[in-house]
Amino acid sequence: MARLLVVEDEARLRAYLARTLEADGHVVDSAGSGPDAVCRLLDGEFDLVVLDLMLPGFDGFEVMQRAFGRRPGQRVLVLSAVMDVATRVRCLQIGAVDFLGKPFATAELVERVRTRLRTPSAGVSQRWLRVGEAILDLERQALTLDGRDVPLSHREFMLLGHLMRRAGEVCSRRELLASVWGYADDPGSNVVDVTVRRIRGKVPRPVIETVRNVGYAFSAD
Repeated sequence: MARLLVVEDEARLRAYLARTLEADGHVVDSAGSGPDAVCRLLDGEFDLVVLDLMLPGFDGFEVMQRAFGRRPGQRVLVLSAVMDVATRVRCLQIGAVDFLGKPFATAELVERVRTRLRTPSAGVSQRWLRVGEAILDLERQALTLDGRDVPLSHREFMLLGHLMRRAGEVCSRRELLASVWGYADDPGSNVVDVTVRRIRGKVPRPVIETVRNVGYAFSAD
């Protein structure tokens, strides 16, 4: 038996999804707006979230960003009528484990939920992310390096977490804009570079390497 959260603003569809998943043996909670979904996600633990993108308050992209900031391993299955390639890619870049378009076949939804629940969730119970001597506290959103605690803003934490999970690899600005800020396209902003500079100003030694004309890489050597 798994605990699921269904996030859907259309009341009849939300009730139908809840009934369908309960009939398959799950415990189902529901939310009808972005803020309500985030409150429920931060107050409780769910094995899987079935998430619509077009929500009142703020959209599903923002729900995922806020949820992953506190629970990096949270599994999310996006269920949306917005099915263009850019949207699907953006959801997966942010951290969704699956994407199913509307209208959908009920049998397929049920089977996808079962499949995703069988897949181990990386990092749900993990509190610390360690790369070399750098330790990122996922609950306090703070970095420990060379014995110093470094407080981080929410965006600094998300950016650093993304780089640390890809330690040793080059992350493009486009990738970071999608993962941390939720931009499907590069708006020409320098927010990535500004945030990297802020992090560098806080840490006792360099941990983020600039790869010219490409992006950034994390290195704690």
